[in-house]
Amino acid sequence: MDGTVPSAPLDKTKVLDVKPLRSLRPVLPSSPQAPPFVCAPPFGPFPPGFSPFYPFSTPEFTPDNNQNNNTQTPPTSFATPIRSFRSPDVNFVDGSNGDLGSSDGFLDGKKRRASSYKQKRPKNAQDSDFSVGISSFERDDGNRQVVNNVLMRFDALRRRISQIEDAKETSTGLIRRADLKASNILMSKGVRTNMRKRLGVVPGVEIGDIFFFRMEMCLIGLHSQSMAGIDYMITRSDLDEEPVAVSIISSGGYDDDAEDSDILIYSGQGGNANRKGEQAADQKLERGNLALERSLRRASEVRVIRGMKDAINQSSKVYVYDGLYMVQESWTEKGKSGCNIFKYKLVRIPGQPGAFALWKLIQRWKDGMSGRVGLILPDLSSGAEAIPIALINDVDDEKGPAYFTYLTTVKYSKSFRLTQPSFGCNCYSACGPGNPNCSCVQKNGGDFPYTANGVLVSRKPLIYECGPSCPCNRDCKNRVSQTGLKVRLDVFKTKDRGWGLRSLDPIRAGTFICEYAGEVVDKFKARQDGEGSNEDYVFDTTRTYDSFKWNYEPGLIEDDDPSDTTEEYDLPYPLVISAKNVGNVARFMNHSCSPNVFWQPIIFENNNESFVHVAFFAMRHVPPMTELTYDYGISKSDGGNYEPHRKKKCLCGTLKCRGYFG
Repeated sequence: MDGTVPSAPLDKTKVLDVKPLRSLRPVLPSSPQAPPFVCAPPFGPFPPGFSPFYPFSTPEFTPDNNQNNNTQTPPTSFATPIRSFRSPDVNFVDGSNGDLGSSDGFLDGKKRRASSYKQKRPKNAQDSDFSVGISSFERDDGNRQVVNNVLMRFDALRRRISQIEDAKETSTGLIRRADLKASNILMSKGVRTNMRKRLGVVPGVEIGDIFFFRMEMCLIGLHSQSMAGIDYMITRSDLDEEPVAVSIISSGGYDDDAEDSDILIYSGQGGNANRKGEQAADQKLERGNLALERSLRRASEVRVIRGMKDAINQSSKVYVYDGLYMVQESWTEKGKSGCNIFKYKLVRIPGQPGAFALWKLIQRWKDGMSGRVGLILPDLSSGAEAIPIALINDVDDEKGPAYFTYLTTVKYSKSFRLTQPSFGCNCYSACGPGNPNCSCVQKNGGDFPYTANGVLVSRKPLIYECGPSCPCNRDCKNRVSQTGLKVRLDVFKTKDRGWGLRSLDPIRAGTFICEYAGEVVDKFKARQDGEGSNEDYVFDTTRTYDSFKWNYEPGLIEDDDPSDTTEEYDLPYPLVISAKNVGNVARFMNHSCSPNVFWQPIIFENNNESFVHVAFFAMRHVPPMTELTYDYGISKSDGGNYEPHRKKKCLCGTLKCRGYFG
């Protein structure tokens, strides 16, 4: 103070709102050597003395950030106050700099070791060589196809890394994080999208999308923090600079909850005792907490991701994108530790599709707290399956499908049995990945076909599982398709495609769903029985199916044995299964030209004879209550020509619909 008396009353609110103390980034003095704030493209060029904060440096924010037609756009009344401060003199800078505790884990000591996974890079290769289908424009602004492409490539690589690590000795004590390794590789190759941080809708991401790893959300630009629950960016104008929240993850760590599914009471970050010997402390109004406070003042929209326990694997979480919220209120209160914590009330913007509300409704159904509209039978299988299968019709008055006998597996008649000798493994406890003495593992090229939690790693010409004659126990990880249903399924009446199949549980990509049960018949008999609508209940491996890429890309890692790259099926003989009279839930799975399920031939032996089964696996993550579909293929005559008279009109309604199937 210089001792002069102010000419006007002092505004104490402005004095208390000291920007350098409230901001994550220090306000540095102007200097010609190093400008204080830099908005550079993600891959340069960069000014002298400046290096981007890998991997989340982002280019400058521009107002035109919603370049796709997305139903998530909030009503105009909510969008107006947000647009009002997006003026040309305001620049947006990535808010992750300096937040070392939430910098996506790559600066943490343990996770730095995880990121050192070997990558394969041809000589003189450019980054674009590894970014097939991901242009520089799509990295900044994606669409639905690009988002799905990035997520499938990530999960394929993550599954392969998990498979490799499962086969190694686990006595090293190192943290095995295949998700971190896979995301680090893809980010370094430019396989990502929506790198420009933005408020509101993220192109290509839809409300209700689910994720099993935070790194998936980082790769597609939904939430760029792998640890912190609040993601934000710094807004800067000529006279002011402050953070604003772009997204939050509510994962239950602070007992975030509210009875109304459209209201979220969210606790601020910090103050928790995360390390041994550390004491809890009052939360501070800085970083993400300050960003939410500024979002309240600016009336800006915040993306909300909800985290819940995975119904199939209780030790892991699944995240669902619940849409756009507004911060309506904030306050402080005493937490369980006795320290002050910030509380924020967020209210969901009306007019958006339901997401978290559907999850809560499903949970009430499972707990028996709420009756289901249109319930015909609580268990279509009459106890044949370990998990009951509900029969639902809330569309019309039809009381159920035509009668059939429920069968849990394929039924071979005597004339279709294979007579060649078959030998099982000699493991007397459980088959282990990488075991050179396990004959079943060796039949699969020396690799376990599944990860430790039972997820299929890659499509293969034929997968060999341990069978009933193998001495290994029933808990063997190489019996995935024989252990029955793992997800709670519904057979339900669709609006225009008869009966369909869906799941009440979220399904991770590569998860076994069910096999196609029925009677193995010859093709001529199947055609006789398949006249009219009965043809829907025939599965024919001789049909032509659209090819698609699902396996990992060997060029991204040093793979000593890239034997999983072939995705063409190689059955020992043609297989036609009729589910007209006997079958299971698979008979109700409808066709789609853009399916979320694929079939995989699996063989195992019993009583010295081998049998081929058709198993269905999730092609990508499938949210609850989403119809499960696969490609029915196109029939061909014995001469190899297509049979146009057998075509049926396709009603899948997808962008890639070819108009017919069968």
